[in-house]
Amino acid sequence: MNKCIFLDRDGVINKDYVDYTYTVERFEILDGVIEALNCFKASGYRLVVITNQSGIVKGIYGHDDVKKCHEYFQRECGHLIDAFYYSPWHQNYTNSLSRKPGTLMFERAAAKFDIDMDRSWMIGDRERDLIPARKLGLQTILLEDEVNEGICSYADYVKDNLLDAAKFVLLKDAEIRKEVKV
Repeated sequence: MNKCIFLDRDGVINKDYVDYTYTVERFEILDGVIEALNCFKASGYRLVVITNQSGIVKGIYGHDDVKKCHEYFQRECGHLIDAFYYSPWHQNYTNSLSRKPGTLMFERAAAKFDIDMDRSWMIGDRERDLIPARKLGLQTILLEDEVNEGICSYADYVKDNLLDAAKFVLLKDAEIRKEVKV
């Protein structure tokens, strides 16, 4: 079975705009993200992005816009992401289980990549990112900013950015490997 890092997109990988990030021109990759992804990959993790994209059902942008952003990010990061899962729904339009805090996107990825949830992590910047992860037994890290400071009871750990989270996860992995060898 594979270990995996599940990642929210907006606010974790790229700058999160209140009025959505759906063009390549506005897809601003956050500092340290590519370095963090390389660290995860070098340590044997699958990388899966799990993101709500409710602007689609609202008619603000389309599936092609999301695809272009993901293709752009893949080019920029050297194709490190194993898969992107996104939900185009919003709770005002439907009660889709694929939308976070639902678990369906996670479950699809877990089945496709034979993921060991006990050895995997979810990194997000909102409580709704972490709720489904906790339901599925993932360890969780909240990337904290001034918007969500101190509000998430679903986070196992809190870090400032993805690179700090990567360093922490890899340190935890090293500790576990050391315990197993003893």
